[in-house]
Amino acid sequence: MSRTFTIITPDDWHLHLRDGAMLASVVGNTARRFRRAIVMPNLTPPVTTVSAALAYRERILDAAGVDTPFVPLMTLYLTDNTPAAEIHAAASEPAVQAVKLYPAGATTNSDSGVTDLARCMPALEAMAETGLPLLVHGEVTAPDVDIFDRERRFIDDILEPLSQRLESLKIVVEHITTRDAVDWVRSGRDGIAATITPQHILLNRNALFQGGLRPHVYCLPVLKAEQHREAVAEAAFSGEGRFFLGTDSAPHLRGDKESACGCAGIYSAPAGLELYVEAFDDAGALDRLEAFASLNGPRFYGLPVNEGRVHLREEHWQLPAVMPSGTGGELVPFRAGETIRWAITGVDPQ
Repeated sequence: MSRTFTIITPDDWHLHLRDGAMLASVVGNTARRFRRAIVMPNLTPPVTTVSAALAYRERILDAAGVDTPFVPLMTLYLTDNTPAAEIHAAASEPAVQAVKLYPAGATTNSDSGVTDLARCMPALEAMAETGLPLLVHGEVTAPDVDIFDRERRFIDDILEPLSQRLESLKIVVEHITTRDAVDWVRSGRDGIAATITPQHILLNRNALFQGGLRPHVYCLPVLKAEQHREAVAEAAFSGEGRFFLGTDSAPHLRGDKESACGCAGIYSAPAGLELYVEAFDDAGALDRLEAFASLNGPRFYGLPVNEGRVHLREEHWQLPAVMPSGTGGELVPFRAGETIRWAITGVDPQ
């Protein structure tokens, strides 16, 4: 008989939903698996104000449909010029949960990001004062820094000094990829945490080149060496409260991935929970998945734990090789055309 598994309905603490027709095509994959999700603000133009965040939230809810209990949690995009007054407005708006720091040029739609952290200090001080978390894409962008060292250098040169200067600032290091990041989060002061993606648990950098160049497993921060994958996976499997689920699911059109300058991002939402279940099961850590997926994130953000349950069965099913984007192009999901070993069989009401 197939094994079954049930956990408190989880949340996704790092998600890209895009906008317009693509939003309508992808949001359901998350809404069927997660109760809430922290939605990234790197649209074009970016979501830099509370009013823009609330308008984007309404578009997400419209796309998800009136029957879904899905709750998008909004973020603001930090720029060199974000005023402290906008941070105070965001802190008083329950729909806005955090502010996202993209170093300029670090990843998709980050051209409007931060060029000098000193320029952001009034906004950062307001965040420390109000308790609004800072979510960090933790990579330096200097061209002389090796791409595989950019996370470590960001921690050493930027994050550690910032965490010491603003001791009450809550910081989430998004999609960590290295042993250095795991160690820094574990040893950090109170108010420091990290999200972990399925790809950084399951893959090392060899996956980028298996049988040829594999654009659909190209993401930023880029996959790292096996020793780093092992450290990141162990942190996730530990159940420790500083680490929680964040898929970083990031849909891009197939043509934009399979191009001379392919976009960074892995579209994991179509199996966004099942991939974690598979990884935790293989590690003999299913008993710690609920903490990672359902408990640690709400506790960090000061939100209630969800009341519903998600039920899964060990049941093989095949992901489509391609999926619709709503724009006329195709999306290629993570593990496209492959067999997934766990399937969702039901979701209890909240």
